[in-house]
Amino acid sequence: MCGLGGVARVDGRDLDEGADAVLATMARTLAHRGPDAEEILRDGPVGLAFTRLSLVDPEGGGQPLVSPDGSVVLIANGEVYNHRALAAGLPAGGRELRGGSDCEVLVHLYQQKGLAFLDDVRGMFGLVLWDRRRNVLLMARDHFGVKPLFYSRDRERVVFASEIKALFSDPRCPRRVAWDEALASPSLTASPALDVSAPTTWFEGVASVPAATIVEIDLAGGTTREHVYWTPPDFMGDPAADGRDDQDIVAEFRALLTESVRDCATADVSIGLFLSGGVDSAAVAALAAGTTSLETFTVLSASTVVNGDARYARLVADSLGVPNHQILFEASHVPSAAEWKRLLWLTEMPTCGPEQYYKHELHRHVRSHHPEIKGMLLGAAADEFCGGYSVQTSGGRGWNGFMAALTDMDRAGRLQDGPRPLGAWWEGVEAGLLSDAALAHVREGHRDPYALFVAAKMRDVEQFNCWHEDRTAAGSGIEARVPFLDRRLFELVATIPPDRRERLLWDKAIVREAVAGLLPREVVDRPKVPFFYGEGVQHTHRTFITMLAQDDHALLEEALAGPRGKEYLNAGRVHDLVRRLERAPLSGHVERLLPLINLCLLDRMAEDLPPAPAATATLLPDVRAAHSVDWSDGGDEALALTVAPRRWDDDSRLVLADGVALLRATDGTTRYLAVDGSLEYVLEGDEPWSAFLTHLDGSTTVRRACAEAGTTTEELSPLLTECLDLGLLVPAPSVPATGPAPRPAPSTEPGPTP
Repeated sequence: MCGLGGVARVDGRDLDEGADAVLATMARTLAHRGPDAEEILRDGPVGLAFTRLSLVDPEGGGQPLVSPDGSVVLIANGEVYNHRALAAGLPAGGRELRGGSDCEVLVHLYQQKGLAFLDDVRGMFGLVLWDRRRNVLLMARDHFGVKPLFYSRDRERVVFASEIKALFSDPRCPRRVAWDEALASPSLTASPALDVSAPTTWFEGVASVPAATIVEIDLAGGTTREHVYWTPPDFMGDPAADGRDDQDIVAEFRALLTESVRDCATADVSIGLFLSGGVDSAAVAALAAGTTSLETFTVLSASTVVNGDARYARLVADSLGVPNHQILFEASHVPSAAEWKRLLWLTEMPTCGPEQYYKHELHRHVRSHHPEIKGMLLGAAADEFCGGYSVQTSGGRGWNGFMAALTDMDRAGRLQDGPRPLGAWWEGVEAGLLSDAALAHVREGHRDPYALFVAAKMRDVEQFNCWHEDRTAAGSGIEARVPFLDRRLFELVATIPPDRRERLLWDKAIVREAVAGLLPREVVDRPKVPFFYGEGVQHTHRTFITMLAQDDHALLEEALAGPRGKEYLNAGRVHDLVRRLERAPLSGHVERLLPLINLCLLDRMAEDLPPAPAATATLLPDVRAAHSVDWSDGGDEALALTVAPRRWDDDSRLVLADGVALLRATDGTTRYLAVDGSLEYVLEGDEPWSAFLTHLDGSTTVRRACAEAGTTTEELSPLLTECLDLGLLVPAPSVPATGPAPRPAPSTEPGPTP
């Protein structure tokens, strides 16, 4: 991994000495990406800034790389995994490379093939190439956009860099958040629609070089053209695949994944792996364990204890005989405002949230305690094209339900994109009167909902996954490597005919079967569990709710004080939501609020330009410790380390919250919890929980109510905690001795049978 930056005139003139200050600032801003070396070059119309993290050929792989005749200059960020094979295929006169750098071969390929020089390259990269002879500048990214590259231009110059903040080194680059675009982005709205639009950069006047694309700029007149060197397959299947049985496809998938992991694990420095406990990172661990000395790292938090991730990660590591460092995130630790702003400025994305925080902290731990590790393997991106979201999306209705859901999501996307407002025809009890043919004029190139689903997910990979994986690693001078993002794997899965998708892609069957003999069966068959969502998510949310509320809502106040914060956000509603979430973290979604706060903070930071991330490292607290947990007790030790003390005890007095009522049906046995007049929960009358709720009158303790219901506090503890987190139960108000009588017991009078 490296940091690229630069500026070039596009009006036929040369840069003057004023560009030197811009290039020097760029290098400082990108120093965290390349702490091993720095080079600055200004020559004619082009100025380049390069910071290097040396994973391959540390001594001889410096950049810029220059062709023997001096006509081609290249700076590149990333890795070319098949560089040796590419070098071997060069003409005899071009095979003698200056050093062992994996990127040097790109210079010779360009001289040999011109714009076709990336056609056979496998790897991840963002690169800038200056062809002195043709007086053109090329900017290019890898097939999936794993490595970033941004640019901003006007009629006189173009400025480019690996990170947006480095573009702001040029005072002429706009420094404003693109609010209108951001607020409409499905990444923020969580709209259940398939979005295949181009990724956004979140900032006005800033463009991103598209994945699998070369942007060519004529430096004499500014003419720009794009050359797409790889078009992802459309996932419509390949009749030729019918000649292979399912096991043949699985075997080919395993062989390609094995080679990709081996390529990603190859370096002249140590490589680590983030092990979540899911089958994807476990598969990478199993295939990498025999090729390199591997250290694995896992988040140990209340959420990963409750959802099982931490325990399964240790199981995988033990089965493979590799170390597993579980990094402790105690419930009492909350990011400070300074920490959060530093992470936000590092990632440059309003969608920065708990996942980015956890991964950033893992990388910091690695950098602090294992400085020899400069590359990190990840299990990311298998879900997106191997069926990882099929079970979750199906709503329990199997493959047919999955496909039906995709059709609905496709329709929602078409309704958003279409030129005419037709959404009303798919709303209310009359929905369905029109067929989807009425929307055939939108997205005619995507007739198969599954193909469109994969296209939308791969957009997410470029917009979100690759973006934050790159930044959270780069902040600690580490390179993230993603073996599943190998175009050969993608192309193989795309050939699976539609009538065989259920067999191979339901619940990632192709991945599970590919590594079935390498991992314990319970790991291979383990259902997909999101990183920290699902069971136990409230523990993570509580941390970030507390972050927003701490110091008298200081972070909120800072965000709301900015011009856009004052204009676009309803301050009263923001504060009300945070106060409600403090009381009941499951009663709303802090991750719907956090992007808005992030937009406000980014807006202010873009204007004020904080110090470079590397320069602010002293603001961070001590790196979290790694803990060796004995999982033989079922996780009790891990829970004790990570879970916050419960908010009630045996002597607590609880009542139903305002708007919550306990109703009894006319059958006399079934009860319901109604929330704001809507029947939300069904309770069987003979259950202890149902009986317990009837005794909550504001004066009865939890212990006594349990005794009256014939149960114990230990048995009802999970339900009590969950109902407090949902805001269904609240502490009874304190009543002065001479005050009004306690609140009466909840009504259990018969209500209407629904």
